[in-house]
Amino acid sequence: MPRLPLILTASLFTLATAASADPGIDITIYADNQALVQDTRQVTFTGAPQKVEFKNVSAQIRPETASLAASDMRIIEQNFDYDLLSPAKIMENAVGQTITLVRTNPATGAETREQAVVLAANGGVVLQIGSRIEVLRDDGLPVRVIFDKVPPNMRADPTLSITLQGNPGTREAALRYLTPGLGWRADYVALYDDKQGTIDVQGWVTLTNNSGTTYENARTVLVAGNPRLIGQNGGGRGYQPGHDGEGMVEAGTESGTRERLGDYYLYPLGDRTTVANLQTKQVSFLDVHGAPAQHGYEAWFGWMQTSETPISAATVYSFSNSAKGGLGDQLPAGIVRFYLRDARGQAQFIGEHAIGHTPMGSKLAISTGQAFDVKVQPVVEARTKVSDRRWKTSMRYTLSNALPKPVTVRVIQSGLWGDVRITTESAKSERRDADSVLWTVTVPANGKTDLTATFDTRY
Repeated sequence: MPRLPLILTASLFTLATAASADPGIDITIYADNQALVQDTRQVTFTGAPQKVEFKNVSAQIRPETASLAASDMRIIEQNFDYDLLSPAKIMENAVGQTITLVRTNPATGAETREQAVVLAANGGVVLQIGSRIEVLRDDGLPVRVIFDKVPPNMRADPTLSITLQGNPGTREAALRYLTPGLGWRADYVALYDDKQGTIDVQGWVTLTNNSGTTYENARTVLVAGNPRLIGQNGGGRGYQPGHDGEGMVEAGTESGTRERLGDYYLYPLGDRTTVANLQTKQVSFLDVHGAPAQHGYEAWFGWMQTSETPISAATVYSFSNSAKGGLGDQLPAGIVRFYLRDARGQAQFIGEHAIGHTPMGSKLAISTGQAFDVKVQPVVEARTKVSDRRWKTSMRYTLSNALPKPVTVRVIQSGLWGDVRITTESAKSERRDADSVLWTVTVPANGKTDLTATFDTRY
């Protein structure tokens, strides 16, 4: 494969000088499978044009992002050699070239050598040996191929070669580039104590390297946030009870001590570490015990939703990540996995839920699945046309509880767009937003409760 020329442009990376980093590898990893690699080395400049090779760069390097920063230096040319050595690749690059075939007689052990020209290496190797054409087969007979040299554009490792000229002397030079193949996510393990009404949460960073390169003894920083990348769409949707979402019901306004980079948060690993290719590494970043939490139920319904059978309410656990009475930290987006102890004291998995990037001081309500014993049946009891632009709708929500203790259910009715008023209701509602209202209903042990409401809709 041909070498790929790199066109140098002014970039963000050239604003920093090589003196700003110590020699070695620095990796900044983003949660969207993107990383910034900074490789700082001591380079001896001769004063004349010279070639410097940076081996073991990422096999997935984005060449257009590469930049070399050093004082008193100018770049003449740089190339990324990504055609890596392998038996198949070196044979492909030898098409049209002369090689040496060495065959061993299985009976006598005697070796014979022949010169051959490689005619093709597409799905098999076709050779011209003297006046005959032969296909090199993998038939188990002792045979090997000798090449005079390695093709000039092939490397044992991905290599960035840079032709440069700098004032004589030895000084630091920093190569910086972006690469996919390195990413991380947050995983949370939450253990809820039903008797105490508390929660223990441990947060893990799960780091994955599929870039094709091992980064030895690297300083590693993880960034929580979503920098914009051309060609990739971001965004998410808000949390709706009983549905997958971000889990955050009220955004926090607290500031913590964690280091920030612009509008993102940094999670540095404590020590230098080797990030091996095809490796998953886990590091703990959060360990909180006994934070207040509540267990409840939620049922969310669309406008005029009616059901012939009861619908399971969602099991919801509510807690905060505030500094006082909460987890006390910003929460990067990830998966929260919930556990409860059974009668024997053994922790058992009860469900999981995704959360988005959550500022400190937020309130979260995380659904772990559908309740077995708590049901809600919505019914449209009447729909009356008052005028061409006005309707009245009577709803009944029958809540049932098969548990031997009372439960609290948050019933949410959405779809209240336009001018919608509640004229009558059996329990006081709370307006959540322009589109929905909320009732908090207590259902007795092994009992039922009816919630009724009449909506006056004007268009």
